[in-house]
Amino acid sequence: MNPILECFRDTCAAAVSNHRAPSDIVRALAPTMGDLARRADDFLEPRHRRGEADGYTRNLVFGSEEEGLSLYAIVWRPGQWTPIHDHGTWGVVGVVEGLLEEQAFVPANDTGDESTETRISLAPGGLVLLPPGAVATFVPNPDHIHQTGVAEDRPATLSLHLYGRMLNDFHIYDRAAGTRKLIKADHS
Repeated sequence: MNPILECFRDTCAAAVSNHRAPSDIVRALAPTMGDLARRADDFLEPRHRRGEADGYTRNLVFGSEEEGLSLYAIVWRPGQWTPIHDHGTWGVVGVVEGLLEEQAFVPANDTGDESTETRISLAPGGLVLLPPGAVATFVPNPDHIHQTGVAEDRPATLSLHLYGRMLNDFHIYDRAAGTRKLIKADHS
């Protein structure tokens, strides 16, 4: 593993072991993510910059179930967006290049339970524009529900996403149907 990534992973592991609250973990790691995003050209390999024409691409940089951490380089072409989703964990995002948009959503009236599919009504929350070098964080409980992507008229974007677990599954939300569904996620 590249020494920059090794140092970052060690810093992340120390933050997790030294802090119990997700808010304390992301607070400790936000400046480190900013540094990592600025040094991305020193450790990202061509495989981490791979993008697809039909949707944003999550490229695994490092992660394992045992570590309980995962870092992805996500490639966004103009007009590519995630579905509305949550993560079920804390996260720290750093933008390497481009302008990433994040549209938050808030539950208007949760009419379901914690099962895989849940009736839920979402209202748009705040919008955040993340330029190169910007860092954003989120914590679970309540889960951070959002949609992320790049506007059609903007250049491609590359961002780094650190999660407090392997992000093999997460909920996606269908606002029109008022549902939440757990999906399995593929990554390279």
